[in-house]
Amino acid sequence: MKPSQSAALGTDSIATLLIKQAVPASIGILVMSLNILVDTIFVGNWIGSIAIAAINVVLPVSFFIAALGMAIGIGGSSIISRALGSDNKERALKTFGNQITLTLLLTTAMVVFGLIFINELIPAFGGKGDIFEPAKIYYRIVLYGVPLLALCMMGNNVIRAEGKPKFAMIAMIIPSVGNLVLDYILINLLDLGMAGAAWATTISYGLCFLYVLWFFLSGKSELKIRLPHFKLNFPILKEMSALGFVTLARQAVVSVTYLLMNNILFDIGGEASVASYGIIARMLMFALFPVLGVTQGFLPIAGYNYGANKFPRVRESINKAILYAGGLGLIIFIVIMIFPEAIVSVFTTDPDILSETPHYMRWVFAATPIIAIQLIGSAYFQAIGKAFPALLLTLTRQGFFFIPLIFILPHYFGELGVWISFPAADILSTIVTGYFLNREIRKTLKE
Repeated sequence: MKPSQSAALGTDSIATLLIKQAVPASIGILVMSLNILVDTIFVGNWIGSIAIAAINVVLPVSFFIAALGMAIGIGGSSIISRALGSDNKERALKTFGNQITLTLLLTTAMVVFGLIFINELIPAFGGKGDIFEPAKIYYRIVLYGVPLLALCMMGNNVIRAEGKPKFAMIAMIIPSVGNLVLDYILINLLDLGMAGAAWATTISYGLCFLYVLWFFLSGKSELKIRLPHFKLNFPILKEMSALGFVTLARQAVVSVTYLLMNNILFDIGGEASVASYGIIARMLMFALFPVLGVTQGFLPIAGYNYGANKFPRVRESINKAILYAGGLGLIIFIVIMIFPEAIVSVFTTDPDILSETPHYMRWVFAATPIIAIQLIGSAYFQAIGKAFPALLLTLTRQGFFFIPLIFILPHYFGELGVWISFPAADILSTIVTGYFLNREIRKTLKE
């Protein structure tokens, strides 16, 4: 990569940079979300609603292992962005080499652990009754490809830290398109059922890995690492782990949330309620793609300019990112409030699920217009290398508020209490994040 391409993060207008970074990130997230969405539609219509619940049970385990790669990628990319901003390329190279080594070691160990305890993990995550067998089939096959996914997630964040969001976008699109094509072949044409759905996912991870490997070996990347860079460096590992732990903790809480939600909803409403949550959870992944895209686009801009001591540009990037993400969140809110029935009907024809899920979906998305503050606020602290506040703010929504609420509110409102917990947690976490972000801006980002 030419030096001017990374240097542009410190010179181009913030609005232009946010658009250049956020649009490819949003497209990549959109395609990945569409993949999950269409995959759910295929599975629901070609295999059955129990299959949706089965996949939803497996997601926490595969997501957590893949999140190791994402955590290492984001933690290391924060260091890389600031190193490039301060013109310390050797530090960036060492960080990238350490990212690869650590990702391989940790994800391989987690896969072995996951396979050994397969019969204990699936019921613990809500795979009970009729859900157990299809979940076990899906889990075993998908787990083989998760290390490749982890390497893709890690590499994708490094590509973005270099200021090459279009290549990062392609890395996200390839497995999504591949999975949909393979879904059609393996599930619909070859009638392989849950095994077909699982192999489609695993092979798509492999396609993504091959593309990321090509990017770093073909001369497209600025980071030309050598064998000495793979040797673990304790100071870099310490900082990368602290920053990456923020992402890992967030994904771990997401996995715990899936576990709790699947079990609580199964006890309250049985398989139908778990299937409803599977549909809503996928809509959360899909509908918020532009907001998450702005958040991802914001990270390298804030990190680079903070490393270059250009604090007014950092402050401007915060304000514009919140403005853009908040506006997009409002549009998403309006669409969900008007068309929930039509959305749910795409996934299933089950009358029980069709009658209840739209109402629940409205509750889940009720606070969408304000979540930009929470997302950008926690991302800012991660971008500038302040791991502890980033960790606390990342955990506020699901860890500190949502999980306690799903235990408390159902005692008063029944199953509705579970769904009310979503907007309540969003509002409370936004208030907390807004306070700490404003204090940090006044304290650090002075004119």
